[in-house]
Amino acid sequence: MTQLFRSLIFVPGNNSRFLEKAKKLQADIVCFDLEDSVPDNEKANARKLIKSALKSRKSYESSIFVRTNSPASGKIPSDLKEIVQKGIDGIVIPKVNNIKELKQIEKILSGLEKTRKLKTIQIIPSIESAEGVVNTFSIASFGKRVSAIVFGVFDLLNDLGVEYTKDSEGAKYSRRKIPVDGHAAGVAVIDAIWQDLKDTKGLEQDCKIGKSLGYSGKSIIHPDQIPVVHRLFHPNKSEIMWAEKVCKTYLESTKKGKGATTVDGKMIDEVHFKQAKALLELINS
Repeated sequence: MTQLFRSLIFVPGNNSRFLEKAKKLQADIVCFDLEDSVPDNEKANARKLIKSALKSRKSYESSIFVRTNSPASGKIPSDLKEIVQKGIDGIVIPKVNNIKELKQIEKILSGLEKTRKLKTIQIIPSIESAEGVVNTFSIASFGKRVSAIVFGVFDLLNDLGVEYTKDSEGAKYSRRKIPVDGHAAGVAVIDAIWQDLKDTKGLEQDCKIGKSLGYSGKSIIHPDQIPVVHRLFHPNKSEIMWAEKVCKTYLESTKKGKGATTVDGKMIDEVHFKQAKALLELINS
């Protein structure tokens, strides 16, 4: 499946009605949630509902990810045991602080993929702490599984002891650093949510700021936000030129029997080709 990162919408994993409605969502990534939107006494039920939803994967138009619980929670092994199956494209890992946590998760994933004969599952780490911000580049460049990173503003501010406002000064440095580190590592970067569902103008302005900082798209919490986010994160000229160059170079490389190649001194492979192809299909649709 081709992959775009303009929008990542969270869907509570313990709500069967929302999981069903998600089949019609036009977000680039639909992310079934096991973390913040699911109370502790509902975690087991949410895992079962998500496992069931993944069995009807073909009914969903978007890429399907699952947000696990955080590394610090100790719940990830139980999450992965239930939700790693055919139909899942990747997992979002909240509150990632360092690559040591990712190594432990990858070990579990690799074992499950091998025993269940699954394709490689993508990882999108979420940066939500001071330690995570400091370690963003190493997290983003952890390995080929990492296709993107996400900025999580609310837990970061809590970690910093700063109260949230729509113009929180405490998050500005982190919001600017994360896309720099992500682009240096060669992965997509997804901005934090806009919480006020009634403030569409605020969402539009926040998207414009995010795009100007280098974000590829935005996390969202309501379907009504999807059209706004997609309109404002439409590919620009430089992105279109990059996509055209990647597609041309990669196809020429495969004709010569080679997979990975380089564009402007940077390595590209099938993943980059699929992303570039999806972008060109988007602008030509």
